[in-house]
Amino acid sequence: MDKRYVKSVYRASEILDFIAERKHVTLAEVSRELGIPKSTAHEIIYTLTAVGILEKEEKTGEYSLGIKLIELGNHAQQNLEIRRIATPIMRELNEELDETVHLTVLDDDEVLYVECFESSKRLRTYSVIGIRAPLYCTAVGKAILAGIDEGEVDRVIERRGLKAFTRNTITDRDKLIEELKRTRKRGYSVDNVEHEEGVRCVGAPIRDISGRVVASISVSGPTQRITEDKIPEIGRIVREKAERISRLLGYR
Repeated sequence: MDKRYVKSVYRASEILDFIAERKHVTLAEVSRELGIPKSTAHEIIYTLTAVGILEKEEKTGEYSLGIKLIELGNHAQQNLEIRRIATPIMRELNEELDETVHLTVLDDDEVLYVECFESSKRLRTYSVIGIRAPLYCTAVGKAILAGIDEGEVDRVIERRGLKAFTRNTITDRDKLIEELKRTRKRGYSVDNVEHEEGVRCVGAPIRDISGRVVASISVSGPTQRITEDKIPEIGRIVREKAERISRLLGYR
């Protein structure tokens, strides 16, 4: 086994694969067939059951895959579909502006970067695929945050806070609400050097067939190229590309 693996997580994966194949299994079967000490198997299965990944039939003591896996699978499938549809349009946007283009999805009150096309210029923002970032101070995050109601915004603020990353970061709740209103009105969001020094970003929301904002795209680059006077035109282009992706996802 690779030394970088977390042993308990690796064993949890083994157990899930085993249960997926057998449909219904007991703790003793898991321990015996996989060669995992019964106490260890019990801890892992107990935890997986507590979070809904496994379900236990009390009468038989057997375990089966839980409803949580369906939810996670649906999210994964949706993210793959968004990425598949967005990729050619992101490439167009990258070629048109020659600035770095990112695609993000909402995940646990943060944005998760899932696709990127980098600028060909030497001075550029780089790919951050797999990295998470706050909603309130990134263009991709604001685009998503503007698509949810104020009560939900307050919940995110309460949970995640409004930490300052630069002197431009909005750390006041009321100012953020006003910024989100402007974002909704114009159809695009702006990170005006709020998350990273020297970087300005312009983003727009992506909606699914129900109209829910499920992802966002952005153009980012150094402030000397993405100047404030260029933001409206870049915003128009990014918004149009995001709207095309939304239509391909079924939004009308």
